[in-house]
Amino acid sequence: MIEAFTVEEDAVPERADKALAARFGLSRSSVQRLLDNGHASVGEPPCIIGRRHTLSPGDVVRWTPPPPPKAIPGAVDIPLEVLYEDEYLIAINKPSGLITHPGAGVEGPTLVHAVLHITGGQLAPAGGEHRPGIVHRLDKETTGVILLAKTDDAHLSLTRQFSEHTPVKQYIALVNKQPVLLSGSIREPIGRHPSNRVKMAVREGGKPAWTDWAVEERFGGCAARIRCWLHTGRTHQIRVHLLHIGHPLLGDGTYGYASVSAQEGWPAPRVMLHAEQIRLEHPITGEPLDIRAPIPPDFPALETWLREKFGSQPVVKIR
Repeated sequence: MIEAFTVEEDAVPERADKALAARFGLSRSSVQRLLDNGHASVGEPPCIIGRRHTLSPGDVVRWTPPPPPKAIPGAVDIPLEVLYEDEYLIAINKPSGLITHPGAGVEGPTLVHAVLHITGGQLAPAGGEHRPGIVHRLDKETTGVILLAKTDDAHLSLTRQFSEHTPVKQYIALVNKQPVLLSGSIREPIGRHPSNRVKMAVREGGKPAWTDWAVEERFGGCAARIRCWLHTGRTHQIRVHLLHIGHPLLGDGTYGYASVSAQEGWPAPRVMLHAEQIRLEHPITGEPLDIRAPIPPDFPALETWLREKFGSQPVVKIR
């Protein structure tokens, strides 16, 4: 349904995405998707506007607001491995294929539904009606450590730690081709892809992003196992940064390209990325927490296949 309103005469000129998100209490990303798809106009006759259009006092805006999100169906009994739990937080070893939380276009139960079942409904309301307890995310196909807050005080503390990038996060990745260097540091800004809105990209004007990496094993010249340390937490950060240096993750249909994965008998079922470890302060006691998730079976299965097909050259660990 199209809605219309007039920008107040005393309003400060502002970008359309920011103004609409603030006016209607919506996420900026959801408003941007609508603007990118031509669902807003200004003036008479109507002129379609985009996210960067500046709304000024007196502008008559017509737009199609997003539909209200579906209500959370409640706790769902999905078997999950609990890595750590106390009265303030819970750490889960997220399996591949499970989306972190409900949202637009998300069908079926999510990690949030499963953790609501495990905790008897105890997740921090501060995360929001559809994202209780959420303080960070993992992509659908990524496995490994993910934390959820059980109280609002814990949520506030964990959110602060993640926004300040103080947790130490280690990931394991299997990538295409053999890096020439044994290690490196990527400090390139990441923003929305200029032509494909579902992707991110290294681009000028993006948010600062920092990934350190080191090779742990080479499989001929065709692939490698890499350990990554995240100092920031941008969307798709590891996938975008490693693609930027010419080594997209194996099994990544979004950021990858024709590679070793085209080989006959290719066993990789997903994006080969695993969040192995998080070190941070306990949100209430301040004590150090070191939470680790065991490597899932598909990693050693693919590594065995790579060794048999291309050989192996282990590398001395940097850290």
